Amino acid sequence: MKKIVLTGGGTAGHVTPNLALLPSLKEAGFEIMYIGSYEGIEKKLIADFDIPYQGIATGKFRRYLDPKNFSDPFRVMKGFFEAKKILKEFQPDVVFSKGGFVSVPVVRAAASLKIPCIIHESDVTPGLANKLCIPVAKKVCCNFPETLKTLPEGKAVLTGSPIRKELAEGNPIAGLNLCGFTANKPVILVMGGSLGSANVNQAVRSALPELLKDFQIVHLCGKDKVDNLLLDQVGYKQFEYVKAELKDLFAAADLVISRAGANAICEILALKKPNILIPLPAEVSRGDQLLNAASFKEQGFSVVIEEDDLTTKALTAAVQDLYQNRQTYVDTMSASSQMDSVATIMGLIKEAAGLE
Repeated sequence: MKKIVLTGGGTAGHVTPNLALLPSLKEAGFEIMYIGSYEGIEKKLIADFDIPYQGIATGKFRRYLDPKNFSDPFRVMKGFFEAKKILKEFQPDVVFSKGGFVSVPVVRAAASLKIPCIIHESDVTPGLANKLCIPVAKKVCCNFPETLKTLPEGKAVLTGSPIRKELAEGNPIAGLNLCGFTANKPVILVMGGSLGSANVNQAVRSALPELLKDFQIVHLCGKDKVDNLLLDQVGYKQFEYVKAELKDLFAAADLVISRAGANAICEILALKKPNILIPLPAEVSRGDQLLNAASFKEQGFSVVIEEDDLTTKALTAAVQDLYQNRQTYVDTMSASSQMDSVATIMGLIKEAAGLE
């Protein structure tokens, strides 16, 4: 039996692609272990999957002044030696990393033990954690054609992001029933990220009088962001967040309005949902969502509205235009080479582990 260590954490986006690989890894006969931080979100997310979990010390690498810049390097070194001890005991054939700062000590420790590492970069430009891992990685998976130019020749593979199989198994009738919607009016699914987006929420709610004439809207608005004054609005259903029900809401949706986080838009691509992306502006991020959205627009997958241009008029016009031309977007997404990410990544894992 071959063994694999999965790592990645800090946010759900650094964990869910690993979860998407689990069924195929188990089917291929891999014994699996997860290495994450002591109490990070990855520990909570992995808990449901009956996989051994080991925590290590982690530290964040910051590009700005912070007192923790003096202490965190020592935490990273501690994590490196903890990871090395775990890897020596488990003796994996390969390590797969989805990124985040917890992955740095794991990947570097694996490389010091000559264990092949495959890492995955979600965004157009690699984040700092992955930049520290790329030099010792065997292969670097990515989501965007533009990323290939920024990675070492011979290492980069355009795979797309692994998507949970169950997302494609939703029931549209269950989604409509969950929202109390009718089957004879198209549905827009609005997603503002795991914490929600105040600006996206405001724009969508301001546009409700126009949009509800032609559409029904299910709005994943984020924790504590439900508008109680709109609870009885016909054709408009709000949730702080959903878990298992997401597949049914995707199945029921004709259009999607979303932030441009890499995992979210890769799920939209895999499900071939015509979409409008509203990326986080550069002043509140490192600009990765702007680049992600620009790439999807260039490839013909998405309509993009930057936040500075987000008005009620712009949003309603974009929705109407997208709905009229929705089949063009579906056809373009269907032709993408990034549609079978799990199979592509599994091929790389098996090769690194000596199975192919």
